Amino acid sequence: MALLVVGTMAFDAIETPFGKSDRIIGGAATYIALSASNFVQPIKQVSVVGGDFPQEELDELQNRGVELGGVQIKKDQKSFFWAGRYHLDMNERDTLDTQLNVLADFIPVVPDSYQDCEFVMLGNLMPSIQHSVLRQLKKRPKLVVMDTMNFWMDSAMPDLKELLKHVDVLLVNDSEARQLSAQYSLVKAAKHIMAMGPKYLVVKKGEHGALLFHEDKVFVAPALPLEEVFDPTGAGDTFAGGFIGHLASTGDLSFNNMKNAIIVGSAMASFCVEKFGTTRIKEISKEDIQRRIGQFAELVNFDIKLI
Repeated sequence: MALLVVGTMAFDAIETPFGKSDRIIGGAATYIALSASNFVQPIKQVSVVGGDFPQEELDELQNRGVELGGVQIKKDQKSFFWAGRYHLDMNERDTLDTQLNVLADFIPVVPDSYQDCEFVMLGNLMPSIQHSVLRQLKKRPKLVVMDTMNFWMDSAMPDLKELLKHVDVLLVNDSEARQLSAQYSLVKAAKHIMAMGPKYLVVKKGEHGALLFHEDKVFVAPALPLEEVFDPTGAGDTFAGGFIGHLASTGDLSFNNMKNAIIVGSAMASFCVEKFGTTRIKEISKEDIQRRIGQFAELVNFDIKLI
């Protein structure tokens, strides 16, 4: 089933305790598409880049089944750029530089050939832009998954709340869930957020795994203990790509399959952090993915006799 992905395609410059990158390819939509393409094709991308975005990167996406008819290329402008520095625990980061460039006046246009998409992934972006894509769809998708962040909660909360009414699954981290709900307990936060519109809430907790909430049900997924974490940039987007990629490939929206999707997303994110940028995600094979998902299954599989 076709998947529509909305988000940034960009350049990043990253510093971590383990190294420093020059300008490398990044952006939410880039990570989502690279991850999801392992499970579902075609992926129909909506984004904007400048004339500086490498043609070979666009070619690679197309080779992975990503259609670029909805990607605007503004040849006389520069692509979105973000620079950041991570702290030793990798859960904290400082933004060193943000250059909106082509993103400053981005008005997405959904091509007619994208209207058959039953699955939509709204990558982290201004809520008004995310919503404008949904409004251009003539038919309600089977599933709309949305990622957002605290920046939009600070600067665009009314738009964000309006969009949440039209979303099936919201992806946020634990601090964002608390900010959005004004609740410290994640269980209370989940109830509060689901009352805003989403039927499901996924709370990402980085190296501590992820939580899935639906009605009164909760599922806790572990994180795979990794010896080395080089760069967490894009891990959340890679998670999102694995999550919706699995759901789109199976077409099964049951709670049990949502749990499977969380494990698939977590497995994909665990690859992403092993090298800078998109490097590791581009290297992995289907066999690597199956092996990694198997490792996650072993983490959560146990037998117990009740006394």
